[in-house]
Amino acid sequence: MTHAPEHHRPAGRRRDPRVRRWLVVVASIAALGLIAWPVLDSFGVFSDKGDPLSFGRDGAAGGSQGESGTGPLMPTGPKADFRVANTLADGTKIGVVTLDGKKSGFKGKVWVWAPKQYDDPKYAKSGFPVMIALPGGNGYPNNYWMGTDLKLQSSIAEWSKQGKSLPFLLAMPVLNPDDKNYYDGSDIPGQAKMGTWLTEDVPDLMKQNFRTLKSRDGWAFMGSSSGAFAGLKAVLKHPDKFKAVIASGPDIVPDSPLWAGHEKEKAENNPKVLAKHLIDIKGPDVYLAFQVGTKEKTSMAATKQFLSAYGNKGPVHTMLREIPDGEHNARTYVPSMGMGPIEWISKHMEGPTPSG
Repeated sequence: MTHAPEHHRPAGRRRDPRVRRWLVVVASIAALGLIAWPVLDSFGVFSDKGDPLSFGRDGAAGGSQGESGTGPLMPTGPKADFRVANTLADGTKIGVVTLDGKKSGFKGKVWVWAPKQYDDPKYAKSGFPVMIALPGGNGYPNNYWMGTDLKLQSSIAEWSKQGKSLPFLLAMPVLNPDDKNYYDGSDIPGQAKMGTWLTEDVPDLMKQNFRTLKSRDGWAFMGSSSGAFAGLKAVLKHPDKFKAVIASGPDIVPDSPLWAGHEKEKAENNPKVLAKHLIDIKGPDVYLAFQVGTKEKTSMAATKQFLSAYGNKGPVHTMLREIPDGEHNARTYVPSMGMGPIEWISKHMEGPTPSG
C-alpha cells in the first residue's frame, strides 16, 4: 500500500504566473463554497505537509510528576519535532517524527494523531488513552495506518462520538528496521531491538508529548497480520504496561527466520507460552479482541486453536469477531473494529475525564 510522499516547498521559489492565476480562481470558487477545503488540500494547493506541528495547548510541558498510581500524566518533554504528514476532513492532523530510540538504540519514524477531544478545554487536565497501531507487511519505511485512506483515525473519531470507543491517541511506528526480514516485534539476539522499540521507546515518545494516563488501563495495541502478532505478544509479555489489544488476522506464533539458534528467546516471545504463564500466575487481567475474516482459513484455524487453549481462562479475557466474507486485508479490519472489538476493549480501559 502506498501513500503520497511528503512535499517540501523550496524556500524562495517563485510560482509560475499561470499557477498564480489558477490559485486565484480556485480560491474564489472555494470562497463560494463550491469546493471543500480538504479537496483543495488534497491537490496540494494549501498543503502544510512538512510544516512544524504541535498537539494540544500545552505542548510538552516538562511535567515532573511520577508515573506511578492512576490519573493523568502531563507531557514530560522533551518536545519532539513533529511535522505534518496528513490532514483529516475534520481538521485534525497526523504528525510524523524520526525517533531516536534511547532504550532500543533503533532510529525510525513514528506517526501520531490526536482526536478533536484532545483540544477541548474541558479535557485540558485529562489524560488520554494511547493505542499503538501496527501494520502488517514490511511495516517499513512506512506504517500504512498513517494514511487517511484506511480511515482508522476518522473511524475512531466517529466511534468516540457515538460512545463506542474511547478517544484514543494513536501512535503508528515502523514495525521493522528494514524491508528484508520480519523481526516479530521482538528483541531477537544480534538484531535491532524492535520489542524494546515498540514497548518502551514509542510509549516514552507519547508520554513526553501528550497528556496520557499513568495506569496500564490507558495503554493498548492494535494491528493486522504480523502487526497483530506483535501487539498480541506485547500485551501478554508486558501486562504490567498494556491492558488490551485488537488483533486482526493475526499470526499466533513467532516465525521470523532470524530466531534460528535462539529457541529459548523465541519461546519467551511466543503468545501461547506467555498466555499460559499469565494464567498460571493469575494475572494481571488482559483483554484480547480478535477479528478474522471467514475467508482467512489459516488465520481463523490458528486463532480458534489459541482461544480454545487459553481464551477466557483466568486473567486472559478474549473475544472473537468473525468477519463475514472477510479477507486478509486492512480495509476489511477497520470497519469491523466498530462492530464490537473497539467497544469491548474501551469498556475495560480508562478514558479522559472532563472537568466542570
